[in-house]
Amino acid sequence: MTTPATVDWDAIIKDPRFQSLHRRKTSFLWGLMAVSVVYFLMLPIGAAYFQDLFDVRVWGVVNVGLLFALSEFVVTLGIAILYSRKASSDFDVVAAEISADFAKRGATPSKE
Repeated sequence: MTTPATVDWDAIIKDPRFQSLHRRKTSFLWGLMAVSVVYFLMLPIGAAYFQDLFDVRVWGVVNVGLLFALSEFVVTLGIAILYSRKASSDFDVVAAEISADFAKRGATPSKE
């Protein structure tokens, strides 16, 4: 059985590529969170202050409020898909490069 290699996490955290990745990922996630919070808060705000709009019947007993509430599931799925695609095409690629680079170095950073 082999022992796992020690990882120099401080060196990885100080790597400019990791810092850039962390900044970009954090910005992206804060943006997604802001969009989702605003959209999700529109339901209780709309139900409280725009009752006439939310009561408009679309088809049978289905009204705008119900459609808006159901649309939140679609928005959640869309956000999950958007994040998944962005992560796999961008964030995961850079993380794998950083990981491979540090694995080649034997988990120790070069003295540059």
